[in-house]
Amino acid sequence: MARDWEATLRSWVKPPSDDEDTKRNKTGAEIKEALRASGILKNVNYKVYAKGSYANNTNVRLDYDVDIAVECTDFYYYSTDGVGSDVRKAAAIQETFQPYKGGYTSENFKRDVERALVAYYGRTAVTRGNMAMRVREKKTTLPADVVPCFEYHYIYDTDIYGQPVFYKGTRVYKDSGGYVHNWPQQQYDCGVAKNNLTGYRFKRMVRALKRLENELVSLGKVEELPSFFMECLVYNVTNEHFNNAAYVTDMRGVLAMIFNETLTAERCKEWLEVSERKYLFRTSQPWNYSQAHDLASSAWDYMGLG
Repeated sequence: MARDWEATLRSWVKPPSDDEDTKRNKTGAEIKEALRASGILKNVNYKVYAKGSYANNTNVRLDYDVDIAVECTDFYYYSTDGVGSDVRKAAAIQETFQPYKGGYTSENFKRDVERALVAYYGRTAVTRGNMAMRVREKKTTLPADVVPCFEYHYIYDTDIYGQPVFYKGTRVYKDSGGYVHNWPQQQYDCGVAKNNLTGYRFKRMVRALKRLENELVSLGKVEELPSFFMECLVYNVTNEHFNNAAYVTDMRGVLAMIFNETLTAERCKEWLEVSERKYLFRTSQPWNYSQAHDLASSAWDYMGLG
């Protein structure tokens, strides 16, 4: 019997169960308690919040780890790259800042977050990665990637009073060297806007594509791809492909546009991450347009869209 893809997609677009939501909330609360219980961080100002698919309501049952940011707020990093070649404006911006003199460093903060987690959970439950601390799941919690980070300002102008105008994100330092900038608030805001403009189909199609990719990976038809990458792919599909009478029609439009626009690097060079603060396909990214093309092609064939 042929598979009823409409019924399958309608089951896949649903958010995870209430039980998983309860575990997610418990996980976040426990991470906060672990940091609060440690005397190591008592003199450090920071905030803790969920980010990624859970925060943006695009998570699915088989991608169930929780991303938790631990953002140090004692100081922030900034750049004046956005003002371009306006040297005088860049110099004026520099004069508005007072240098941080506390002596606390990014290395110290990451070390102290790790020590606090180990003190609470035990060494075997915490694994230090290049950018995050992996905290093992329990019966009542989900696995968590705890990301120590810092506030970051991308300054692109000044206001009428000469004060910097900027996009606010976070900077995450890598053990291997260097750093990356993330934009969790912009990702959330843009995702909500896209969802509203597509009759709430954007996030539903993200969940469906993630479930479809999971199935294709389990069958050995495609390589595993980051959950965030698939969210970005669906974000770049234009709005007219969403909110059809049938979910199969929506998925057909999503896969067709991803397939066609990733035939060459030139066609998708302007595609953006959901935050609209980074290009999706540039050399600094851990994925490429060919992977998106292969995913769309395999998914199309697997569903028999013809």
